[in-house]
Amino acid sequence: MVVTGLERVLREPDILAGKGRLGLLYNQASVNTCFRDAAELMNALFPGRLSTLFGPQHGFGGTEQDNMIETGHQIHPWLGLPVISLYSETRKPSVEMLESVDTVLVDIQDVGTRVYTFATTALHLMEACSNAGKRMVVLDRPNPINGREVEGNVLDPEYASFVGPHPIPMRHGMTLGELMTFYNETFGVGSRLEVVEMVGWDRNMWFEDTGLPWVLPSPNMPLVETAVVYPGQVILEGTGLSEGRGTTRPFEIFGSPYLEPARVAAAIEPQALDGAILRFVDFRPTFNKWADHLCRGFQIHVIDRNTFRPYRASLAMISAIIKLYPDDFKWSNPPYEYVSDKLPADIILGDRRVRAEIEQGRSVLDMEREWLEDLKDFRSIRSRFLLYPG
Repeated sequence: MVVTGLERVLREPDILAGKGRLGLLYNQASVNTCFRDAAELMNALFPGRLSTLFGPQHGFGGTEQDNMIETGHQIHPWLGLPVISLYSETRKPSVEMLESVDTVLVDIQDVGTRVYTFATTALHLMEACSNAGKRMVVLDRPNPINGREVEGNVLDPEYASFVGPHPIPMRHGMTLGELMTFYNETFGVGSRLEVVEMVGWDRNMWFEDTGLPWVLPSPNMPLVETAVVYPGQVILEGTGLSEGRGTTRPFEIFGSPYLEPARVAAAIEPQALDGAILRFVDFRPTFNKWADHLCRGFQIHVIDRNTFRPYRASLAMISAIIKLYPDDFKWSNPPYEYVSDKLPADIILGDRRVRAEIEQGRSVLDMEREWLEDLKDFRSIRSRFLLYPG
């Protein structure tokens, strides 16, 4: 079984010797192998030293379903500690928010995708720690969709946002500890950053290979299967198509009332779906887009994760739908994650050219070939910050 950074601290508390008063960025998925909560464990292990808790998007309890639903600051209901929301009136911690800590611990389950906001929250926290002269320690956890594959276009800095602060591809193939080290050194954050590395994790591992328990890190990330398709299916948040919010399999299920699944399936570039099967489904979302309307579409069943490329697949599916339903398909309007002057799809994709090219019906496989040089450069830089074998 893989030993996470949290488990290492529980076994070797001297790792945090001399680190002073502690803060903790965490949520409901920050658990040990017995499903015990990281905040409770740290509070018991270091009596009187854990002084402040920080919560990411969706709240430290994972209660808020959708994007741009802020959570307020509060007092932890049984630990009695202040919980500072980093998805509230601000997403960048102030100096005052760090006054009561010397070291901030980060124990959060990322999903290996650029737009997943937990990594940006950790980055902003690291920047704040640097400005305030505080230390940050990442208690590392696995990248659930492996640390090997890298996919997608590298973000254009003009489209930097809370869902993509720096130029990396959609699927970056790093753990949170590796990504924070990459950000810290590549973009001059200058933080006193430490990573408590995992023991036994290999870059080729999918989450099920780790032996660790899965707890949904956000309300619409219920399963590892969700994380596998998410690097592509998250693009649907920038469209009028339902991405399956309001169903029991968000991101795996998608569609809309106007789709004719057989026509769509026949129009998709065949190679774009390598490793997956699209099963026709009818569904009725209980909330979010098309709530209470009968939708027709698909469930993506990934039958070979090693050949499936989620970003490629989702772009190809959207492209086919645009060709077939030019009058019905719509891109979502701003704002999206606090950006009001650009289309949500462009913010998610990290470059307006990607949207323009699929609107023009360009082959996604041809588009991928043009990203290869940027991905090669990214892999070269990334290689300096990889902490694990494989």
